[in-house]
Amino acid sequence: MTWHESLRADLTAALRSAGPDAPTLCEGWRTRHLAAHVVLRERSVKVGLGLVVRPLANSAEHAIQELAAGAESPEGYTALVGQVAAGPSRWHPVAWAPDAANTTELWVHTQDVLRGDGARPASPAPELDDELWRQVERASRLSLRGVPTGVVLVRDGGERRRARAPHGENGTVVVRGGAGELLLWLNGRGAAAGVTFEGPTPDVAALAARLPV
Repeated sequence: MTWHESLRADLTAALRSAGPDAPTLCEGWRTRHLAAHVVLRERSVKVGLGLVVRPLANSAEHAIQELAAGAESPEGYTALVGQVAAGPSRWHPVAWAPDAANTTELWVHTQDVLRGDGARPASPAPELDDELWRQVERASRLSLRGVPTGVVLVRDGGERRRARAPHGENGTVVVRGGAGELLLWLNGRGAAAGVTFEGPTPDVAALAARLPV
């Protein structure tokens, strides 16, 4: 089983267990909204673009709200989660390189469901942790773009990666945590992620202003 297949199964199980109106880490979204987001990201090019192109964001959110509204009933929610389980349409770009396109997305959204009520799930298995560490490298290139401080990411166990060099006179902040926790932080879930910052106070503040914890 590939990573995206395994993680999709985890997300599907989490959604089914939680039901349609459980809280998530995504502000304003219940589980049915998150499921609608996943389905539309993988089946609608227009909505997929709306997730990254700001002028299309309102249209994408409207489509998500509309699909989620049809999943308020147990039957509607079961059908929607079934679409999550089925995965992307063959013609959709996210199906062409499924591990690269979906590993981070599926991991983060599974945690959105599992941690929506404040819970902290068990750490991932070592093999998955290694894969998430690889995803951290990719995510850091985008998430840390424009950050003035240097950033060194340190995975539990000591492995480290210089994610960004400092700009000008700024110092460097060391961010520590499990690979999955670092990935959550890089994807805007810092309040629920088990990460710590070490470094000069002004630099920590500058980094936290961009990616809070």
